[in-house]
Amino acid sequence: MNRTARLYALVEELRAAAPRSLTVAVLAARLEVSTRTVQRDLQALMETGVPVRTTPGRGGGWSIDPAMTLPPIHFTPEEASVLATALAGADGSNAARTAFQKIAAVLNGPATTAAAGLAARIVALPSRTDARVRAAVHQALDTNTVLRLTYTDASGRASDRVVEPAGLLTTDGRWYLIAWCRTRQAGRSFRLDRITAAMTTSEHAQSHDLSELLRGSAAAGATRPEMLDPLNAATAPSRPQGD
Repeated sequence: MNRTARLYALVEELRAAAPRSLTVAVLAARLEVSTRTVQRDLQALMETGVPVRTTPGRGGGWSIDPAMTLPPIHFTPEEASVLATALAGADGSNAARTAFQKIAAVLNGPATTAAAGLAARIVALPSRTDARVRAAVHQALDTNTVLRLTYTDASGRASDRVVEPAGLLTTDGRWYLIAWCRTRQAGRSFRLDRITAAMTTSEHAQSHDLSELLRGSAAAGATRPEMLDPLNAATAPSRPQGD
């Protein structure tokens, strides 16, 4: 996690706990950094005007002005239940935790009751995908760079691969990295929970069409989830208006 992301995560941790305070030790454990780093970051936040403050003595710690809230967002009970289910299946990264905190902070009334009622009936087994592997895969996709990985196939055989990521496929609760494998000189799918190690590189990857790599496979008919359409629309370049 870079410093900018860490500062943002610190604010989210404090805002979620407000008006209670959190100790430096607790914050350091949640962000997986040293207490010295947290102290330095908190001081930097104060100097930039973020309303964080410290309470000395027993039971003290750091807190933030509870007036720092998100813009009003209203969820229906059905929407809140869907979000609770989706978050239950997310990885345990800092990004997933802060996303949950943001959503939980704006739930109220019937939405809170519905989400809490469903959440009380959800249990989860620990993810078999290493958070560092997932982060490396996401970074390689975001930056379109070559990825080096160690993969164990269904027979238990491990091999080192050099791949050019094209996209992610999800089905039946599992995630797959779809990529051009330089080692095999062909398109391949890699189950994320079978990737035992992954390392990003600075080498630019060739662009590969996701649909083309899936052609002829059992996932040839895969389509982009419609629920992601609003994100695609938000990032699409605007068309010039005619005269």
